[in-house]
Amino acid sequence: MSPVTAWIYFGLWSPLISYAATQENRTLKYSKSAVARLTNDLMDGYQKEVRPVRDWRKPTIVYIDFLLYAILGVNEKRQMLSTYIWYKQIWKDEFLTWDPKDYDNNSSKVYSWSPSRLMFEAAGDADIRGKPRWGRLPEELIVNNEGRVLNSKPMQIVTTCNLNIYYFPFDVQNCTFTFTSWIHKLKDINVSLHRTPEEMNKNISFFHSDGEWDLLELFPYYNTFKKKYSEIKINEVEDTLLEICFKRRPIFYIVHLILPSMFLIIMDIIAFYVPPESGERISCKITILLGYSVFLIIVSDHMPATSSGTPLIGVYFIVCMALLLFSIAESIFIVRVVFEERIQPEVPDWVKKLVLEKMAAMLCRQKFRKHMESCYNSSHVSWEIGSASTEKLSKRNDVNAEDSTEEILQKEANPGILDKILKEIAFIRSNLEKKDKNAVTREWLLVAYILDVFMFRVYLLAVLAYLLSLSLIWSRWQLA
Repeated sequence: MSPVTAWIYFGLWSPLISYAATQENRTLKYSKSAVARLTNDLMDGYQKEVRPVRDWRKPTIVYIDFLLYAILGVNEKRQMLSTYIWYKQIWKDEFLTWDPKDYDNNSSKVYSWSPSRLMFEAAGDADIRGKPRWGRLPEELIVNNEGRVLNSKPMQIVTTCNLNIYYFPFDVQNCTFTFTSWIHKLKDINVSLHRTPEEMNKNISFFHSDGEWDLLELFPYYNTFKKKYSEIKINEVEDTLLEICFKRRPIFYIVHLILPSMFLIIMDIIAFYVPPESGERISCKITILLGYSVFLIIVSDHMPATSSGTPLIGVYFIVCMALLLFSIAESIFIVRVVFEERIQPEVPDWVKKLVLEKMAAMLCRQKFRKHMESCYNSSHVSWEIGSASTEKLSKRNDVNAEDSTEEILQKEANPGILDKILKEIAFIRSNLEKKDKNAVTREWLLVAYILDVFMFRVYLLAVLAYLLSLSLIWSRWQLA
């Protein structure tokens, strides 16, 4: 081989030899890493599908922990609850133990066997990529040298919940998270709480409120039942249930729903002080009713939409609308009574006794009764005066009939005096008729006023009684 050929071969093989040496050094360096050696030793022959006990008759004790970090949303129509939680599982893997001195006092993050646990109420959740997991818990595990395995990860989950919106917006909800095993039996896995219920409730301060809900308390407990897999095989399974109790903050709904409705009802009550004989009362009340109708259209966007039941606040709005309609009907009836004299000239006696006497006394409106009596007496006196005058005139006519012809001729000689007398009599008669007509009008007006006062008090009592009953029902929210 010539020197030139040797140099060519050396130039070609030298980079390859150098690269191979570098890779070998890296392999040796990696093989000497404590973490790599630990992982290789632990995973050598390890089977993730096998329950990590050396004696299969010995159950695996799994400690669970739960921290509710935030309530992301409540869907009353679909009966779903969206939450952000920290879920933790701790158990012992008898196959994943080592002496820290042999591996530079290192512990390793490995993937190992995990107890089958799923959330029974899960209606769907998603990871960062948006892929749904349907309630399966994440399986990123950390193990220490004693075989203690920790499975902890935050999750955003959507669960079903039987939401009771009857007391909306003063409602208190109770939702349950059930963690159960779909594969393992009770004799294989025993579940226990990592912390006591008292310690779990101390972490309520970590709850991040979205401004609408407040977390009240957590109630963890267990439930054991038998699951039938087939006609022959029946296994006993244990569930871990965590009931959360949370309450809605009602201040937003009080300001935007309840108070405006109450203000409109108060305006309707004030409208009763408009005189009934004027036509402004009915137009005012109709305007209030139209405003309330527009208000209900706006309110519908803030009301929980569900067919399982009607919230109490919905009944409140319906009753308020009914009260406004009753108020308009009452005003129409009173206006009809005010103008009743055009159809019926006199007030019936039974109406006088019922309204002007008994009802006026019951309402402490004696001045109306006295005014009615004075009008009646003045009218009666006027009729007596008119009757007496007529009698005197008739007597005078009789006397005049007996007068002599000369006196009659003398009187006929002055026809202007007779005309004046006739005009005075006609004027007196017309005044008496006007007084009688005005007395009837005032009498119907008194009937209308007394009926108006009576219906106003009935309306006011109905509003106060309804608001009081609602306050008593909603006060249960304060005791929750």
